[in-house]
Amino acid sequence: MAFEVKASDLAGRIGHLKTRHGVLETPALLPVIHPTRQNIPAKRIQELGFTAIMTNAYLARKYAKSEAEATGIHNLIGYDGIVMTDSGGYQVLEYGDIEVSVKEIVRFQEAIGVDIATVLDRPTGLNVTKDFALRTVEATVNASKVTVKSRGRDDVLWIGPIQGGKHLDLLKRSAKQMIRLNFEVYALGSPTEVMETYDFSLLVQMIHTVKQVLPTSKPLHLFGAGHPLTIPLAVALGCDLFDSASYILYAKQRRYMTPHGTERLEDLSYLPCSCPVCCKKNPEDLKNGADAEEQLALHNLYVLRQEVQTVKQAIHDGRLWEHLGVKAHSHPKLWEAYRMLNNVDNLFDGTPAFKNRALFLFTPEDANRPEVTRSRNRITETLSFKNVELFLILPDQEEKPFLTSQIYSKLANTLGRYLKRIQVFFLTPGLGLTPVELSDVYPFSQHLSSSDFAESRAVSKITVEQFKQIIRQNKPRHTLLVINELTPKPLVTRLRRILPKNSLLNVASNLHVNEAALMIAEAAKGKLERSRYDELRHT
Repeated sequence: MAFEVKASDLAGRIGHLKTRHGVLETPALLPVIHPTRQNIPAKRIQELGFTAIMTNAYLARKYAKSEAEATGIHNLIGYDGIVMTDSGGYQVLEYGDIEVSVKEIVRFQEAIGVDIATVLDRPTGLNVTKDFALRTVEATVNASKVTVKSRGRDDVLWIGPIQGGKHLDLLKRSAKQMIRLNFEVYALGSPTEVMETYDFSLLVQMIHTVKQVLPTSKPLHLFGAGHPLTIPLAVALGCDLFDSASYILYAKQRRYMTPHGTERLEDLSYLPCSCPVCCKKNPEDLKNGADAEEQLALHNLYVLRQEVQTVKQAIHDGRLWEHLGVKAHSHPKLWEAYRMLNNVDNLFDGTPAFKNRALFLFTPEDANRPEVTRSRNRITETLSFKNVELFLILPDQEEKPFLTSQIYSKLANTLGRYLKRIQVFFLTPGLGLTPVELSDVYPFSQHLSSSDFAESRAVSKITVEQFKQIIRQNKPRHTLLVINELTPKPLVTRLRRILPKNSLLNVASNLHVNEAALMIAEAAKGKLERSRYDELRHT
């Protein structure tokens, strides 16, 4: 296998892609350089920590064909790391056509010794008709078939581009056809215009459409993604590789990258960064210095590398959802895309069942993150409590796990023999009804939530829906719900609508634990004794 997954969170993963010039750890951003006119020398980019770069095979062939074939692409660009080449698809998108055949570009990429090569595809673009998009899909598939037949080396990894643009049905069709050709890497084509317009919601749909079809054993490359807001979103959705010349293009436009977007140099009074460039410069240096463009490009590279490293650490820590949530507040369009993740099912695949760190629940969106949804479903879909007479539901406790809490210990002792006829739950906003026996299982005791989360009407609705489902499935003879002034009011309001008045017991939270346990136990016993009395009377 050329690609091996080492860790994952959501659909993002840390992986190892084996190439002729070493192992490339993903997620990875490959800075794009011109093969003969480098604004930042390739060696300098390597010194910044980029172990792979991308250059253009079509331009190398056009401007330095003999030298590239004689010495190899690595010598031509002065770089001894991993080299990926684009085939000229971008030029096709820009200019309509190029003077080279598919077979010629295949042979040239293999002749110059690239590590990762790309099929000469026909990019779809964004604002095109469906008929045009279909023609680009068919042209790319045909070029891919020619590429597979023309391959002569088995030490070059090939990228199979997937086209279709915003036409999701064509995107899925393209992905299915490309899979049959069994490339080592796949790539989502034509996203650049989508990202330039900050249409992150469409980007989510495009990536999700492709990931639903692709095998998880193959990495996915996202063409032209070099923005600090795009990278974490794309990684969370399952993209592994990125390429971009944004670092130098933004510098030419005097645009300064930050972790939360880009700023124009003219608007900056300070440089909010601690990279080696910004530690020695001020805004005036980057605006008017002799090497201002180069220095700004270097700064942008530092920011992009930092973003990739931050995302990797978030995957390692199981905090990719939290990291993406922070990023989402950087731009309204990104926030819209973040909220769409609740409908992306493949986020469950890479999210570990257990993590070493507690869940942080901030906003209503967190109630549908994979760990929380999975935990609710685990209770409703796998457990049965049909032989229990009474459901005793206690309010959420700060003392965790619930099984070892003072209130439960006192309550269990007070109930004595009655406990065998009772199923005890704790009611936790977002996570729903938690059986006391599972209270020490992740994440029922390993989470922290804000008051905004707990008091949210949306979270209360989700919690009550799970509550109703468990009651409906198990049909307990009696239900006793204990609430206090700390139980979220929206949750209490919804529960009052579905439970008889005699099923609620309001216990003051400032009561001594012995008094509270006695009050709850007596209410529970009363329900069970009444139940037994009714049986005898009926007999």
